[in-house]
Amino acid sequence: MFHFKEEKIVVTSALPYANGEIHLGHVVSTYLPADIFTRFLKLNGNKAFHICGTDDFGVPVLIKAEKEGKKPAELVKEFWEKDKKDLKSAGIDFDVFSQTSSEENIELVQYFFQELNKKGFIFTQQVEQYYCQNDKKFLPDRYVIGNCPFCGKENQYGDVCENCGRTYAATDLKDPKCAIDGSVPIRKKSLHYFFKLSKFDKKLKDWMENNKNLQPEVTNYLLQWIKEGLRDWDITRDISWGVKIPLKEADGKVLYGWFDNHLGYISFTLKLLKDKKIDGKKFWNDAKIYHFIGKDIVYHHYLFLPAMRMGEGSFKLPDVLPVRGHLLLQGHKFSKSRGVYIGLREFLESFPADYLRYYLASITPYDQSEINFNWDEFQAKINNELVATLGNFIHRAISFINSTFEGEVPKPKEYDDLDNEFIKKIGGIGKEVGDEIEKNEIQRGLKKILEFGAFCNQYFQKKEPWKTKDPTSLYLSIKAVRALAILLYPYVPFASEKLWKQLNFKGEVSDQKWDSISEIKIRPKHKIQKAEILFRKVEDEEIKIQKDKLPK
Repeated sequence: MFHFKEEKIVVTSALPYANGEIHLGHVVSTYLPADIFTRFLKLNGNKAFHICGTDDFGVPVLIKAEKEGKKPAELVKEFWEKDKKDLKSAGIDFDVFSQTSSEENIELVQYFFQELNKKGFIFTQQVEQYYCQNDKKFLPDRYVIGNCPFCGKENQYGDVCENCGRTYAATDLKDPKCAIDGSVPIRKKSLHYFFKLSKFDKKLKDWMENNKNLQPEVTNYLLQWIKEGLRDWDITRDISWGVKIPLKEADGKVLYGWFDNHLGYISFTLKLLKDKKIDGKKFWNDAKIYHFIGKDIVYHHYLFLPAMRMGEGSFKLPDVLPVRGHLLLQGHKFSKSRGVYIGLREFLESFPADYLRYYLASITPYDQSEINFNWDEFQAKINNELVATLGNFIHRAISFINSTFEGEVPKPKEYDDLDNEFIKKIGGIGKEVGDEIEKNEIQRGLKKILEFGAFCNQYFQKKEPWKTKDPTSLYLSIKAVRALAILLYPYVPFASEKLWKQLNFKGEVSDQKWDSISEIKIRPKHKIQKAEILFRKVEDEEIKIQKDKLPK
């Protein structure tokens, strides 16, 4: 991986469809890891931007709009506002949260199509599509449901299987039905535009094999697909809601959502930087690019996205594509219809955002394995780690300075061996945690912070300042508390900012430098505020309420 500081970095999170609420599965795989990573980068002195927005076009949005009797533009605006609010409530901080239906994205998408067409990477072909005789319309993608042609999973949409991740044409589905009225559709021909994905097999293979920052388990999976042979990609849809193909002869056809949505990463960044008077294209091509995604969209991000950029030729490919697995709830797959589901807004109505962030970060490895949300484990981690280990030490250190030295940081005396060991721990913890976050190992980074918190508690117990009134141990303890305020900021930003105010420092903790964790920034006689509890225990009754919501 990289070892960087003061670098230009673009971090993107996968775009949520503008047709449904954000749930915890989205948060764990994409938004939280990207947010933790970007917050660290900014503390580390990097010129970093976190980019996201809603995925507005395509069949899923059109179907929901039709069901609710709304215009698609009304629906996507509604979800853009909801998603933005919900993610902000969870502390997910974006430098820009735009929309793929924005003017700048439509312009970039049509430019890409024209460039790929000029270079001979676009062709037309008659294709058979399902057609609903009742509704008198073609049925692309999610207008058709059936059994996956690869794994046989039932009730899959006509573009990608949510079970095995493979993509296919809607006509490949077994036992197809119209998603609107359940009737059996007929086949009918339509002229479609295709992207010559097969022309990029060697380039894609070379890119995956030579980029050592990609996860091997993901690239090995995709390389097998390349070995089996890539099929050219149908980029046309016979629907009204989408980016119009910029050709007269296209007869009102629109581009497939996966042709336009990932170009939002670029168009949103360019618009943001243009507003800041920065040359966006130069910044993009000079920067390290991270696209955070869940494992259900690796095919699109490892094949379609890089192939389109290779074909266009002037925008850099991603350096890193952090992929994480799906979230389970009490060992079961998320399913809103079966009640195995937690919406982000629903969770935040019951518990602080920092509790969610801490718990998910503590159980999410940097790989594609499934992650299990367990209510009992959630309670145990919050109570035993966040409250009893980290919160306890912080509260005791601040409280004893207030009660023993009237809120003034005392002047230390000579250091003994245990003091020197503590000083060494404080001096090294920033690098230890930073090295893990830089490698996207956010779980390991948090574990090191917890281990540091445990050492702080042991030090405090051995020194017994409530008996000895020892100024040295309290001086070093408050120095460790300051270190924890910065260390914890990427993970639990709301509590960190509250702690910063208790320490009575000017500005915000987000303005600090990661390197300053090891520096002596608290001087004797510095006046701190009174201790306030940062984290409260999660009670049994609260967990019982959540468990009672689950299906029996």
